[in-house]
Amino acid sequence: MPFLRGALSALVIVAGAILGSFGGAAAADEALFERDRFSGDWGGVRKEGQDAGIDFGANYVAETLSNPSGGFKQTTIYQGLLDVSLTLDLGKLLDWPDASFYIDGYQISGRGLSRNGIGNLLAVSTIEALASTRLHDMWFQQEFLDHRASLRVGQIALDDEFYISQYSAGFINSTFGCPDIFSTDLPSGGPCYPFATPGARFRAAPIANFTVSAAAFNGDPAPPGPGDPQVRNASGTNFLIGQGGWFTIAELAYVFDEEPVSSSHLSGIKLGGWYHTAAFADPRRDTHGLSLASPSSNGIPASHSGNFGAYLIVDKMLWRRPETATQGLAAFLRVGGAPADRNLISLEVDAGLTFKGLFPNRELDVLGAGVSYGRIGFARRLDRDQVLFTGIDRPVRDYEAVLELNYSARIAPWWVLEPDLQLVFHPGGFTSAPPPAPVSQPIPNALVLGLRSAITF
Repeated sequence: MPFLRGALSALVIVAGAILGSFGGAAAADEALFERDRFSGDWGGVRKEGQDAGIDFGANYVAETLSNPSGGFKQTTIYQGLLDVSLTLDLGKLLDWPDASFYIDGYQISGRGLSRNGIGNLLAVSTIEALASTRLHDMWFQQEFLDHRASLRVGQIALDDEFYISQYSAGFINSTFGCPDIFSTDLPSGGPCYPFATPGARFRAAPIANFTVSAAAFNGDPAPPGPGDPQVRNASGTNFLIGQGGWFTIAELAYVFDEEPVSSSHLSGIKLGGWYHTAAFADPRRDTHGLSLASPSSNGIPASHSGNFGAYLIVDKMLWRRPETATQGLAAFLRVGGAPADRNLISLEVDAGLTFKGLFPNRELDVLGAGVSYGRIGFARRLDRDQVLFTGIDRPVRDYEAVLELNYSARIAPWWVLEPDLQLVFHPGGFTSAPPPAPVSQPIPNALVLGLRSAITF
């Protein structure tokens, strides 16, 4: 859709011009580092728009990451993500009670470290993607039953609302956002960043502290064909419906440990399950039940009807500093599983600790330590078969893991700086390094150092 792609590009360019002009003109009565947003209130224009039902938002994330050791190549990269959004309160604009419209788009720049230097599955950055200008979310939402239920329809993303831990979101490695059991196993990475797909989501809170959510998405965010799915759907405007089957997910959530001042909840438990209707290839067996590594194999993987999995998330505030709202030590655990006979990653476990306000006079800073483990499914048996049938020694995939240490420093209400360290173990699941390295040499474990800057305009 050339017109929509052009309109999206124009929106991003115009947004950049607006942000630049307002960012340079500070409001006389508001100090720069005390504002909620970098560009301020635009001389009252922003507040007037919000009162009328129009809320414009923009965020820019920029980061430099380097792997001084390990991976298949040592390199340093820069990448950036400009996220521009528009929210319309249709109650204020059109006298349509409890209805809203939301749209956002991405301008992605630079290149990713995982793709260009490490070759790992658990991508080292939540913003890693091919450079592009793309539409992301575009949906309509109607709330009803006194705001205890809502229906959202349009182009939506899985990682907007599902499989989310409130304490893992601050980490930089992508697996602490949309888990790799989705982005690696689902067709084209599923409806996770940088993709959103047509779908519908229903959410209800039938009793206090308890929420049930369910959604159905188009099964494949990119049209069929060879090559990278981010190239096949380069602008996010394919609007595919029923392509590659359907992906459905449901989640039950219970929250507790209510904070008395803000009424936010500091702990919670979520239980979810998902099902995909498409056919999935067996990673080891052919249609006759022989190993795909066998000289007698026909080379055609066996097909499994459908795919499914389940997950559990636990967030817990372990200790809260007295007389504060959210400062203290918190922990998270996420566990997800899927059948090993049709998924590259069959088990993923993420866990970590965060401490908010560890240092004096740094009440909003967060120190975090997280670890993620992804177990390789029956593809590891294929690797053993290849060694057996060929007699050539090669790595046998087993797992990939990452350890991340992160410090989120709140410089201003609108600006966060995050120095970051990651250790990547068994990149690619312990797979062979690309040529000219010998096939027997695995990709070395990698050290990643980085700095991220996030600005809210």
